[in-house]
Amino acid sequence: MKKIILLLVFFAGFTSLSAQTLSLDEFKDKWTSLEKSISENFKNKNYETLEKSINESIALFFRLSDEDREEYQFVQANNYYNLACIYSLQNRKKEATDAFEKSIKDWGYINYSHAKTDSDLDNIRNDKRFIELMQSIRELGDYLYILKNAAKYEKADTAGLPHFEYENADSKRLKNVKKFFKLDSVAGQGDEISKIINLMTWLHNTIKHDGSNYALCEFDAIDFYNYHKSTGNGINCRGLAIALNECYLAMGFKSRYITCMPKNEKDADCHVINSVYSNTLQKWLWMDPTFNAYVKDENDNFLSIEEVRERLINDKPLFLNSDANWNNQNPQTKENYLDTYMAKNLYWLQCPVVSQFNPESRYRNNKETYISLNPVGYKQSKGKIREDEITVYDHEYFWQKP
Repeated sequence: MKKIILLLVFFAGFTSLSAQTLSLDEFKDKWTSLEKSISENFKNKNYETLEKSINESIALFFRLSDEDREEYQFVQANNYYNLACIYSLQNRKKEATDAFEKSIKDWGYINYSHAKTDSDLDNIRNDKRFIELMQSIRELGDYLYILKNAAKYEKADTAGLPHFEYENADSKRLKNVKKFFKLDSVAGQGDEISKIINLMTWLHNTIKHDGSNYALCEFDAIDFYNYHKSTGNGINCRGLAIALNECYLAMGFKSRYITCMPKNEKDADCHVINSVYSNTLQKWLWMDPTFNAYVKDENDNFLSIEEVRERLINDKPLFLNSDANWNNQNPQTKENYLDTYMAKNLYWLQCPVVSQFNPESRYRNNKETYISLNPVGYKQSKGKIREDEITVYDHEYFWQKP
């Protein structure tokens, strides 16, 4: 009897230990491993193992603290979405629809555009409940539809608002950036546009992207580079755009890094890209170091962020450069990158008034004012607005020439 009691105590302790709360880093390590397994088994159509891995991921999520669960509930949304896919592929229709419903109603899945075109769900696409669920997320997840229904901008009296400023290339710290990276060589001897593209492609190839990593270093190009080389870790899109911005400024180009935001405040994802001014073309140009991406129209003209946004709204042709990619692994298409991802993240825009070296220092007390360009009538909730933020609805002010 004593042995049985001891064994029960042992197993009770083991169960408690195995279900203990995980730190975010521990969770990410285990989750990343499971995600790789899930991805491989999707390719191999190994549904039994796949279902087991997804259920492990579901259980893993509940080992997060309550606070971390709130931030990472998209993990559960994706888990149940993946279950819906594998059930649908096996023609287990009720289970598939149940899982799809759970991903939406319990965990906030809203990616309408993806679900609309995902062939894994074809077996339940005509199901009445599936159709109703899809309609329920359109206002939150049909990103092109949401962007097209955004209010317009309007001209306003901007007297008294700050003018955008750009650190001079002759400043000591930008000279250091130029010398450290040998940017004259990186940019090459071609025309202005080729130099702008060469700088972006070089940075894209030099520092890898990791959207989940908020690098523990100063927020400047040299520190980002050294951090990546010493740790092997990538940096997020904001870090890449800040680094490229400094390289442009160091080479004498007027440039800003632009935070591109979704309408839905519950969506934790956004994207940060660059807007660099071409003196040759007398306009701002879209440059995205995360995806090595720029955009043209049907006449081969380079486009600005403002022009891309307007063309998405008005169904005008857009062409992504053929070598756009993520980390030199995943090629990007116009449909995924522009019609879905960037359509979501072009609802409102934000950038600092002063474009400069190390603009968002982790360790120094840099005070920066930000300008947000919103559609008329849209305003972020109080908890989402920076203390040092000015909201405008006048796109001409926001995109003033340097």
